[in-house]
Amino acid sequence: MMGRLEGKVALVTGGASGIGAETSRIFAREGAKVAVTDVNDNGGRAVATEIGDAAFYARLDTRSEDEWQAVVEQAVNTYGRLDILVNAAGVPGGSRPDGTGSPKIDEQDLEDWNRVMDVNSTGIFLGMKSAIPEMRKAGGGSIINISSIYGLVGSVTSAAYHASKGSVRLATKAAALQYAAENIRANSVHPGMVTTGMTRDRNEDPVLSIPRLAATPMGRFGQPIDIANGCLFLASDESSWMTGAELVIDGGYTVG
Repeated sequence: MMGRLEGKVALVTGGASGIGAETSRIFAREGAKVAVTDVNDNGGRAVATEIGDAAFYARLDTRSEDEWQAVVEQAVNTYGRLDILVNAAGVPGGSRPDGTGSPKIDEQDLEDWNRVMDVNSTGIFLGMKSAIPEMRKAGGGSIINISSIYGLVGSVTSAAYHASKGSVRLATKAAALQYAAENIRANSVHPGMVTTGMTRDRNEDPVLSIPRLAATPMGRFGQPIDIANGCLFLASDESSWMTGAELVIDGGYTVG
């Protein structure tokens, strides 16, 4: 049987762990060739090795336009085209100096703000800028930008993280309008409380996890596969008439 992504080539950032790693795995299982990218070389190589011949690993600091152009070129030289981009790389906001939680805006360190914006916002811009010319050559493509429920709603956590993820949402909509006529689709994904390396300490803590779990109507934290399955749909031709949309996968967290 043909896979849902048979014949397609994908580039996934943040592919060494969490949502990026699981998305890389499921894309390959569904027939895609995958460029797994990250700054965690050991983790990224391990994921690509696990996938096998359908993947390679390349180091990519998403803040670097030169590195973006190099890895897109490598993907096209290796597999002949580029059809799918998943911008999954991201970083959280920093903590207060005493470790008691996220800083308020008047406590926010500028260096930390810029770090979060550079990775979470500028990184997805550079990814789209680098991938779109190759998608144009391929006759179309699917851009999947991982935002967050905190790109949709506010909270008392890091304003830098909220700002960066909100920008992902609206940059995605701009791209969707700009390239719809070229069959290049752009959609954002908004995970809720998913257990990854970034959140595991809190989600698995018997005390700290209580309020997050209580706010999730489905009564469990998400897993990377929950988000990867949404990315698979957006990457496949099943979503061919879908662009500029926000795919919220949060166990009901934002419903109320």
